[in-house]
Amino acid sequence: MERGEKPVEEQSGIQHTAKKIDQDLTIVVARLNRLFTDTPDLIVRKFLIKQTGEQAVLTYLDGLTDKNSINHDVLRPLQFEMGSGEAGSDLIMTVGDIVPQSNWTQIEHSILHGRSLLFVSGRTEAYSLDTKGWPQRAIEDPQLETSIKGAHQGFVETGGQNIALIRRYIPNLELKIKRLIVGRRGQTSVSILYLADVANPEFLKRLEQRIQQVDVDVIINTGELAEFIEDNPFSLFPQLISTERPDAAASQILQGRYVVVVDRSPSVLVAPVTFMTYFQSVDDYSTRWSIATFLRLLRIFAFFIAAFLPAFFIAVVSYHFEIIPLKLLLTLGESRGQVPFPPFVEAILMEITLEMLREAGVRLPAPVGQTVGIVGGIVIGQAVVQAGLISNVMVIIVSFTAISSFILPNYDMVAAVRLIRFMLMILATLFGFVGLIIGLMTMMGHLIALKSLGIPYGSPIAPIRLADWKDTLVRVPLWLMNKRPISTSPIQSKRQEKSRTKEEGE
Repeated sequence: MERGEKPVEEQSGIQHTAKKIDQDLTIVVARLNRLFTDTPDLIVRKFLIKQTGEQAVLTYLDGLTDKNSINHDVLRPLQFEMGSGEAGSDLIMTVGDIVPQSNWTQIEHSILHGRSLLFVSGRTEAYSLDTKGWPQRAIEDPQLETSIKGAHQGFVETGGQNIALIRRYIPNLELKIKRLIVGRRGQTSVSILYLADVANPEFLKRLEQRIQQVDVDVIINTGELAEFIEDNPFSLFPQLISTERPDAAASQILQGRYVVVVDRSPSVLVAPVTFMTYFQSVDDYSTRWSIATFLRLLRIFAFFIAAFLPAFFIAVVSYHFEIIPLKLLLTLGESRGQVPFPPFVEAILMEITLEMLREAGVRLPAPVGQTVGIVGGIVIGQAVVQAGLISNVMVIIVSFTAISSFILPNYDMVAAVRLIRFMLMILATLFGFVGLIIGLMTMMGHLIALKSLGIPYGSPIAPIRLADWKDTLVRVPLWLMNKRPISTSPIQSKRQEKSRTKEEGE
């Protein structure tokens, strides 16, 4: 019995055991009605099997099964065709997967997960049929991780389809899947994908152990699972990457990492990761190396601007105005002459307003949300300046900070930067540049001490691993990246053979 089945029995509300199936269909139907009380979507269909002349009952949940499969692959062969089946069964059905089940625990589990159950009079075994067909959406463009040159396919809410999307990129026998079950009431299938001849098995053992320790009613999405299994749940920085792109997930697997697919979630988790991984994008590997390097450096610069710029401005205006050139100081003084609030209050008001506009744009429908964000930003910015509540320079600072945060490719890292920004603003208000230095040193120390699935989060910068610098601050040409990242501790480090000679490279 897989992990999680016993709790389902305890929480189902009916104290049933692994009792054998009765041969009398009347007793079977009565038991089904007792198990699935107040379940109007449970279908119980009685009919006569033409092949054997036996009475049968087919039961399934209406919204979780494929009606065409039930009608054409189950009912039509059984009711209108003659013959004998195989594998000890005298029933002919064209459904793909038929599993004999002999106790009610298995039957309850199968019905709740979209399979249909066939009971035959006089038999102590039921047949679990693979007729799953719950509502699904089509594969569409990723919503958060847009790409210019990358694929236009995103994960959906079905774990099997998400695994198939990854298999299309890595059609290799070494791509292995470790499947676990999480949840007491709603058993969620969690699959770990990895390359057996590349990924470090120690990380698999650690990841599997953490997932098995999760004891909750149900896992709804990958964000919940990440919070249970990450190394330091109190850190502001994410320690697992969440992606909705199959090509990005496949790329991480090829580097020796593990991808966790959670059924019913349109994104997957990647582990272990480092801090610099959050500044990489799929487009970095589909554009020229020089452009990719420039964009990566731009993202790192944007990270520091988004985190430190408002705090730096507060510290300069409040404590260290002597470092400002005279002409600029006069301009700042004129801009702030009519403002009744100190710089910290100005910055807090504008940042909170910006956060409200951001959340309003996310919650509203897309066309309305974009309009609210643009119009709200222009109208509010102009109104507060004309009212003398906020200075022109503060509006520029906050706007530049917002633009910088939009450059970062990972949403979880952007959320962390938003919180860090407020902390640094408080330190700058209290201690000026000293507070900024304390905040910077604290953040760097935390990044160095942090781990992701046991590996250093600051690698390859802290600890220094020069071999991995080919794909961190810069992105060298692909034909020079012959080794996989050392930070993933792969058991097979060679990624490719040399494909160009030195003369060809010149």
